[in-house]
Amino acid sequence: MVCSCPHMATNVEVTKNNNESSANVIRRFTKRVQGAGIVPKVRKGRYFTRIKSRNVQRFAKLKKLDKSVEYEKLVKLGKVQEHRSRR
Repeated sequence: MVCSCPHMATNVEVTKNNNESSANVIRRFTKRVQGAGIVPKVRKGRYFTRIKSRNVQRFAKLKKLDKSVEYEKLVKLGKVQEHRSRR
């Protein structure tokens, strides 16, 4: 059994001996993976989100400002009821 994750440089390899059961090989493999610390690294990167570039952030802010201006305009015209916060 070999575990080589594409985003890490850690390899774990276990070979089966001639009179060893498959369950024992799997047990040794899992122990080696735990010892190498692969599982915590994978779990840590599970919900990783990239930081957006300044340009993307700027366009998002401009879009948000445009939407808020349009919303205030519709509220003044009476086409939309004003949304109140839950505070």
